[in-house]
Amino acid sequence: MKIPDWRAGGRPGDDTLKPLPPEPHGNGELASYPPPEQWDDWVEYEGTQWPERVERHYTIVPTVCFNCEAACGLLAYVDKESGQIRKLEGNPVHPASRGRNCAKGPATINQVYDPERILYPLRRVGKRGEGKWERVSWDAVLDDIGGRIRRAIVEDRKTEVMYHVGRPGEDGYTERVLQCWGVDGHNSHTNICSAGARAGYAFWMGMDRPAPDHANARFILLISAHLEAGHYFNPHAQRIVEAKMKGTKIAVIDPRHSNTAARADYWLPAWPGSEAALLLAMASVMLREDLFDRRFVECWTNWRDFMRAERPGEEVTFDNFLAALKETYARYTPEFAEAESGIAAATVVEIAREIARAGSAFAAHVWRAAAAGNLGGWQVARALFFLNVLTGSVGTEGGTSPNLWDKYIPQPFSHPAPPQVWSELLWPPEYPLAHNEMSFLLPYFLKEGRGKLAVYFTRVYNPVWTNPDGMSWVEALRDEDKIELHAALTPTWNETAIWADYILPMGHGPERHDTHSYETHAARWLGFRQPVFRVARERSGDPVALTYQANPGEVWEENEFWIELSWRVDPDGSLGIRRYFESPYRRSESGVPEGEKITVEEYYRWIFEHSVPGLPEKAAAENLTPLAYMRKYAAVTIDPKVYAQHERPLTAEELAGAEIERETGRITTAQPPPAGPEVKLLKGAPIPGKGRVIGVEVDGVPRAGFPTPSGRLELYSPTLKAWGWADEAMPGYTASHVRRNAIDREGGEMVLIPTFRLPTLIHTRSGNAKWLNEISHSNPVWIHPEDAARCGITETDLIRVTTDIGYFVARVWVTEGVLPGIVLCSHHLGRWRLHEDCGERWSTALVDLQETGAGTWKMRQRHGVQPFASDDPDSARVWWDDAGVHQNLTFPPHPDPVSGAHAWHQKVRVEKAQPDDRYGDIVVDTNRSFEIYREWLQLTRPAPGPDNQRRPQWLLRPCRPAPSAYEFPGRGGHDTT
Repeated sequence: MKIPDWRAGGRPGDDTLKPLPPEPHGNGELASYPPPEQWDDWVEYEGTQWPERVERHYTIVPTVCFNCEAACGLLAYVDKESGQIRKLEGNPVHPASRGRNCAKGPATINQVYDPERILYPLRRVGKRGEGKWERVSWDAVLDDIGGRIRRAIVEDRKTEVMYHVGRPGEDGYTERVLQCWGVDGHNSHTNICSAGARAGYAFWMGMDRPAPDHANARFILLISAHLEAGHYFNPHAQRIVEAKMKGTKIAVIDPRHSNTAARADYWLPAWPGSEAALLLAMASVMLREDLFDRRFVECWTNWRDFMRAERPGEEVTFDNFLAALKETYARYTPEFAEAESGIAAATVVEIAREIARAGSAFAAHVWRAAAAGNLGGWQVARALFFLNVLTGSVGTEGGTSPNLWDKYIPQPFSHPAPPQVWSELLWPPEYPLAHNEMSFLLPYFLKEGRGKLAVYFTRVYNPVWTNPDGMSWVEALRDEDKIELHAALTPTWNETAIWADYILPMGHGPERHDTHSYETHAARWLGFRQPVFRVARERSGDPVALTYQANPGEVWEENEFWIELSWRVDPDGSLGIRRYFESPYRRSESGVPEGEKITVEEYYRWIFEHSVPGLPEKAAAENLTPLAYMRKYAAVTIDPKVYAQHERPLTAEELAGAEIERETGRITTAQPPPAGPEVKLLKGAPIPGKGRVIGVEVDGVPRAGFPTPSGRLELYSPTLKAWGWADEAMPGYTASHVRRNAIDREGGEMVLIPTFRLPTLIHTRSGNAKWLNEISHSNPVWIHPEDAARCGITETDLIRVTTDIGYFVARVWVTEGVLPGIVLCSHHLGRWRLHEDCGERWSTALVDLQETGAGTWKMRQRHGVQPFASDDPDSARVWWDDAGVHQNLTFPPHPDPVSGAHAWHQKVRVEKAQPDDRYGDIVVDTNRSFEIYREWLQLTRPAPGPDNQRRPQWLLRPCRPAPSAYEFPGRGGHDTT
């Protein structure tokens, strides 16, 4: 096949399509791309000069996108003459994205060249929130923050240092920094995102995410819109479409008619909160009709634990267990599911039989959606994985694996001892089973006087905008007695940074180093994000000592920032911190470090040389060092096919000193697990007083099993029972706070679903991507024609949506793409700024924010998005004025008492806007929000639990502290009778 040579890549006259290289660099699916051996000097003709043939010489630098959690590969085309990035396209050698990207990847160039980006560190002048700043040196910043952290450590205030991250984009680097400091200070966004689903999976298998093998599945069941906007959606969407092209059937449970639902064979628009009932009814059909994998359930679930605990008078046999299991789930009939969900009973039976026919090739996924929206949402994940267990589709080709089988976290050259402290601002006693830190409750904890913060970092996180009840966050952030210093690590203005003391510009995706690995398909791979300008300069023979020297302005990369800050915290090494940031290469002959500061290149060089299986050999085959190999390709496949890791026989070395319990088959060892991030839990679940479980004997063979207390999949959770949740110990159906019978539709109540997103936007990070904002800049409320008629609403009307703590005024879209009784409003929109000249202007409205009374707030837009003058001529061409509406401000906190996840769905009233209402108006009462926080707090069953523990040690926890920190001070154990 030939194409005109003016469009061809490569050298002039070379107009053939470029072949893909052999594995592992590609899979033969792209028609054309620059071959890696020509990336150092790639020639294309300038498209704007056609028909003249004007050559452009590029050095192509592979890196990784940072515009969502998928971490797809990118190629940055750096013009050799100007040194500028001309475009970003997909990296065909990336094993997950395979050269394909969504709109967010190429739009990265907008962020790099945003004329309003922050290029220098800024220090607050005046009061927080006034919008007055002065430029300050990095030395001044590092000395101030480092000194404050040092004082907190020396004065034993180690819970007063907090790092709050939204999207980390890396695996383990910053967790290690915090562990080196000896603080319990890692906070995340997870409990407003995926903690509900994570908890459900973790109770099953000790690992917290599903990894579906979509491409090889015979039946796929998705909860929410994964094809266009789900987790890792580009790599997943590719493989879902591939499966569909091969005849795989797809079912989607989602009250919204998404693009995914439109492509599915079955759209199941279940009432919000009824999803678990629907799934358990499918399980009940499979049990009643004996459409399940008997051997898998017998070998790999802890049914013996169930029999001993719940049927003590019966003989412990599998047949007795099956009878009890069928009895337990008999009440979940298709008719019951229809009454709860609205999905016809016959459809429930049909889907159940389709799943059974798929057998071990049944792939399923839930991430946010129902699990993030509802009280008890974690049981949705428990119920969904129950179908995988019944079909034996766990770790199989076309099935669903635990995420950590398909994920690889390499280890650095040294690890500190775990911290000896426990922060109750992060892990309060009321939520001992919470999957992640109770991050969105921080303002209420501070208001109650549970503690204060000496240093608070926000990084790729905008809690004022992202979290529910953002005005309570404003009240906390402006209080210097509660938060003494707030440093916002961001390259972009946002609603939280305006309340900071320092704004510290850190690099966008193409301006930093990171490693990461995600569960995109049934393989294990490692990606390497790298700073494009630095690599391009070094290729040209211009060495760069620190990344900020190549980045725009004085934009640092965070890895180097943490190294430098750690040296300021411990300048003389007396705290034992600095040694973890000293070079492993530049040592004296005695092997003692000479005290030389590690470079970021040395950090990753050591990892690639020592901690990535097969990488040194792959590099040597190309006469490259491991670091040079990763610089060249930015990704490596570690294992191209990963299945059935639970069946792996344990080695003699692993079994040394271990004991096998004959009654259960559980294999335990007294040896402590290796140090490192949470992935090391694959080496065994820690059980107080019993060492750790490293496997289970099945069919007379010691096998790896699962990192749970039983070594098996925990269909029955002794942990939930022991910690006061005996009623939730099996996969079950928890009535949601927005269940059908809790909504008075005749009285005007409806359910608002705010958890879906547009595939072109990225939380708040897409604010300065002009191409993306041009595509998507409005979030009207979706409403069914039946409800619109009942409320007297047309599409020309503004509407007022009233929640438990306030209201917002929005536009409306009347559509049959939503269930009657439900309204929808997408997140990622509703951006705002307080000052005309302080905040990015591509996506924000200028607002007045008034505190109308103690705890009462009103926001009104002064104007929407407008054209503005800048170095980018496109800023004068902005044609849209809509910035959307910030609905999250009006949501009170709904912390699930088990998982700790915020339940996003809202009970609301929808009506025509009142005469004085204007588009974008928001009114909020934070006093009422605090009352609702206290009401939901009463649903909890606090620690301590068995053995006077704060939390089960076997459950995942980022930055796991020492075992002694788990001991609850001064109280007795939990009564589980």
